[in-house]
This record gives sequence, C-alpha cells and structure tokens, in this order.
Amino acid sequence: MSPQGLMQIVVYLMVLLLAVKPLGTYMALVFMDQPSGLNRWFAQFEAMYYRFSGIDPSVEMRWTQYAASLLVFNALGLLIVLALQSLQNYLPLNPQQLPVVKFDSAFNTAASFVSNTNWQGYSGETTMSYLTQMLGLTVQNFLSAATGMAVLVALVRAFSSRNSETIGNFWVDMTRSTLFILLPLSLLFSLVLVGQGVVQTFSPYKDASLMEAVSYTQNKVDADGNMVLDVEGKSITEIIEVKNQTLALGPAASQIAIKQLGTNGGGFFNANSAHPFENPTPLSNFLEMLAILLIPAASCYTFGKMVGDTRQGWVILAAMTLVLVTLLTVTVVAEQNGNPLLASLNVDQAYRTDQAGGNMEGKETRFGIVNSALWATVTTAASNGSVNAMHDSFTPLGGMIPMWLMQLGEVIFGGVGSGLYGMLIFAIVAVFIAGLMIGRTPEYLGKKIEAFEMKMAAIIILIPPLLVLGGTAIAVMADAGKAGILNPGAHGFSEVLYAFSSAGNNNGSAFAGLSANTPFYNWMLALMMLVSRFGLIVPVLAIAGSLAAKKIVPVGLGTLPTHTPLFMLLLIMTVLMVGALTFIPALALGPIAEHLQMANVH
Repeated sequence: MSPQGLMQIVVYLMVLLLAVKPLGTYMALVFMDQPSGLNRWFAQFEAMYYRFSGIDPSVEMRWTQYAASLLVFNALGLLIVLALQSLQNYLPLNPQQLPVVKFDSAFNTAASFVSNTNWQGYSGETTMSYLTQMLGLTVQNFLSAATGMAVLVALVRAFSSRNSETIGNFWVDMTRSTLFILLPLSLLFSLVLVGQGVVQTFSPYKDASLMEAVSYTQNKVDADGNMVLDVEGKSITEIIEVKNQTLALGPAASQIAIKQLGTNGGGFFNANSAHPFENPTPLSNFLEMLAILLIPAASCYTFGKMVGDTRQGWVILAAMTLVLVTLLTVTVVAEQNGNPLLASLNVDQAYRTDQAGGNMEGKETRFGIVNSALWATVTTAASNGSVNAMHDSFTPLGGMIPMWLMQLGEVIFGGVGSGLYGMLIFAIVAVFIAGLMIGRTPEYLGKKIEAFEMKMAAIIILIPPLLVLGGTAIAVMADAGKAGILNPGAHGFSEVLYAFSSAGNNNGSAFAGLSANTPFYNWMLALMMLVSRFGLIVPVLAIAGSLAAKKIVPVGLGTLPTHTPLFMLLLIMTVLMVGALTFIPALALGPIAEHLQMANVH
C-alpha cells in the first residue's frame, strides 16, 4: 500500500473515531429522554405531534405490542411506496412524464426501501418521478433507518431494565430517532453536499451540446421495437451520431444525505455515488463515506452510556474496527496489485509488467483505487449499499471481501441500529460459548443467557445464510435465474451469490453484470429482503422482552468480563467462524475459483 493511500485511510478512521463520543453521547441523551439541546428546543413540537397522533408517550409496550406496531407501520409504508410508483404518471412533480413502474419492479423497490436494503433493479433517472423519489424513497430512507434504531434502543433498554414487562414505546423511539437525530444531521449534510455541487432542483432535465459528436453502431429496430432483418435473416445495423446529451437533474442532495446517514444506500441516479451529480468532488466523497459509518460507530458509545458502562461500547467498536481495517487492507492490496492476466509486454519483450498503478477498471479517476476500495469496504460493512465504483470490475479477492462482509451478517458496523443489535446477538452467543467452556450459566451485562435467548439467537443467525445460499442455489438451477447471468463460469456465479448476499443481508449493493430487473429476480429478492429484515427484528424484540423481565445478577468470581481485549477477540472469532463455516464453500465456487484462474493455478 502506498504512503498516500495509507494516509487517506488513517485520516478517515481518525475523523470517524473522533466523532464517536460526542455523537454517541448526544444520541444516548435523546433516547434516555435527558436534556440534549434539540429535544429541549422542540419539546413542545414533539408533544404536539403525540397529541395529534393520539400517542401517549408515557405508555410502554410489551415486546409483542412493540413488534406488532413496527410491522403494521412498515407494511403501511410498503403500500404507500408501491402506490406512488403505480400512480406516478397521474401525480405532480413528474416533468419527464415518466410512466408507471411495472408491478414486479415496483414491489421489489417498495420492499427494498422499507427494509432499509435499497437494492435497485431500475435506473432512477429513467424510472422514478421527482415525487416518487422524494415522498416514497426519501421518506422511507428516514423511516427504515429509524426503525432499526428503535429496535436497537429497545434491546439496549432491556439490558438495563429490572424485572420489567415492557421495552419502551415504539412510536416514541421512532419519533425521537427521526426528529432529533436523522433529520437535523440530514439537513446539515444536504446543505454541505449542495455546496459541493450535488444537484437539488425541481427543474426538468436539460439538453447540452457535446463538444464532439459521438458515433456508434446499433441494430436497427422497427416502430414496435423489433429488430429489422435483411433477406438472409441477419440483423441490419445503423450508425447513430449523437450531438446532444440529456442531463438528468432533480432533488438529489436531500436524498443522498439520508441515504448515507441512514445506511440506506441506493442512488438518485443509476450510476449511484459514482455519478458527478451525486458525488462531485473528493471532499464530497470523503464526507459521504464518513456519513455511512457515523451513526453505526457512535451507536456503540450510545450503547455503553445507556447500560452504564462505556467500556462495553468501546470493546464492540474496537472489534468492528479491527475486522474492518483487516479486510480493507486485503481489498486495497488486491486492487493495487491488479490483474496479472492484463499484462503488457515491454518493448524488447524482456519482461512482463502488470496493470500500471493497479486495477482502475470500473473506478472513477477522481477517486482512485484506495478511495474506491475504502468505499466498497465501508458500504458493505455498514449495510449501506451505495457505490462509487463497480464492484463487478474488482479483482476476485477485491470483490470477495465486500461480499463476505455482507455474509458476516452486516454486523461489522452494519446498518443504523441493525448492525449493533446484530453484533449484540453475536455477543450473547459468545458469552454462551464461554459459559459452556467453564460450566457456568452465561451472563451478559448482568442478565442470564438461557435457552430462550439462544433459540432466538440461532434463528437470527441462521435466517440470512438460509436465504442467501438457498436463493443462489435456486437461481443457478432455474432457467429464469440463469437467463440473467451475463458472464459465464465462476464470475457469473459470483454475481448471483453477491445479489442474494446483498438482499439476504439488507445491504443493497450490486456486483453488476446480472440482469436482475426481471420477474424472477424481482420477486425472489423482494421476498428475501422482507424476511431478512423483519424475520430478524421479531426474534430480536423477543430477546429484548425476555431480558427485560429478568433481574440483574451481581458480578461474581465466575462472571466473564465483557469489556476486555480477550472478550473482543472471542467476539471477533465468533463472528468470523460463523461466516467462514457458512459461506466458504460457496465462495470457493465463485471468487476463490476465479482468483485461482487469474493466478493461473490449476
């Protein structure tokens, strides 16, 4: 790794870690209903909102009531996003007169944004009206992120509760997550992005004249879109000359801000954060990457504050950071080494040289290899899914790391709320394993971990692999699934595995190279996104309800300290072993096999 690349990574991590304590403290104060600034200034507005909505903030819920409210609320959100897409040609703020979205694609998109996945099988600038992007997708970016934060708060609250039958009020947790955390951060960040050149306008698309005309050859089609054939049955080609370009515009900055801060991902434009109107400068690139991990990292300190021991939060943050840095190093080195098969001969053919400067295929020159690899690692570690480079063009090992980060369960930072509550489930498993080693009933933060918690934890850990591996197997066997694969062999398998890893872990990034906007993939991936989101949330809330009802056990001689480097290593090994044992066989058929082919190993 070059010194310049190392410096970019070090600066990024330093700024991120410096922001953890102040933001984490603020979030803890918000969720504990203690004065934090905004919640005092807008207290009357919050109270007015509760009165208008018929919510009594003093009434707490059992975990079943909490889960039911969450499911109904998100089901309503899914129906609204689906309706907006199905009626957008009749609704305002559609200057390009875009038609309705076909139903299977619309359902896929609705499921994607409600589940905080933001998988996109469509091109934003040619599919979604401004109203659909704002009222449907941007609103769900807030609400899906707030849902994850609410579930986390309910679980953390359960650890500090004493013999309580309730875990909080879902509507209050949602309101405070949105009003006092997500909304002010997004407003500030969107203004910064506008200052960097990210577009924010209701103006129709603009036509611009090219400096030089571009010519290309394509198959000639008739008015119905069918290819025109000659007398021999061969397709007729025609030369197309382009002198103008249509520049897609829209209210992008407001959506980009929350898509990063809420670890939603997705993109206003098809090229996502590689598009100059979404991510125009190196500074905007740095700030967007920072925003992706900002709340997940700060949530670790929030957790420590809420349970009364900040060491607990620092240990989890250290575990996440150590895994991230290790896997990031592998990605950067793989991309900087490049592909040895793409070698050029010296003039006198005396020796071969690899790709000069590393693998730049599919990357923006204004960002370079390190920032592209850093973004790819961060976005898949954080359940974000936005991209500033095409992961399909990464080297086999460089592309495998983002895929494996998703397969680890999106707990190395993970989504806002969802990443930390996923890591806490692994912490419960880790203390259970340690308890078995010493023959003592395991405890975590003073709560005994018993059979019910382990059953729920097993469900949470097993659902994503079942979805990912089962879905991949069906896709590579079914004709409809194989029809979408554009690359043969190991790389084509990697594309399918990546798509299902993304959907089955609510990430949303894509390997590209897979034609996924088909009824087969739209329905398969949509169902997986919903199950992997809400099929995990319900058992997490069940664990919260069980833990809240238990009394706190005093620390004894046999208690495993969970704030030490030893526990951090145990937690890391638990996460890695589950990921390794589950997915290594599938990875061996995809990126590992492709790497061996690239290295000419037979």
